Amino acid sequence: MGWIVALIVGGLAGWLASKVMNRDASMGIFWNIVVGCVGSVVGNAIANNFGIAGSVQEFSIVGLLVAFGGAVVLLGIVNLIQRGKVR
Repeated sequence: MGWIVALIVGGLAGWLASKVMNRDASMGIFWNIVVGCVGSVVGNAIANNFGIAGSVQEFSIVGLLVAFGGAVVLLGIVNLIQRGKVR
């Protein structure tokens, strides 16, 4: 049951991050979930350095905020990488 909650919270965090980073038009629900779940891992790695523990496997506001922050960082890195490509 925990992985279903992780997918839902990850999808929500990815969707919110894509709205903030103006990438929502280029992403579908699958990529929102991927960005949210991977962003949660990135966010937890950053948050653990500050003594903040948040998990998306059990729904909490702290877990959602950590996943959202990690997803924003992840999308920022993707934007920097894509900006360097010749179009």
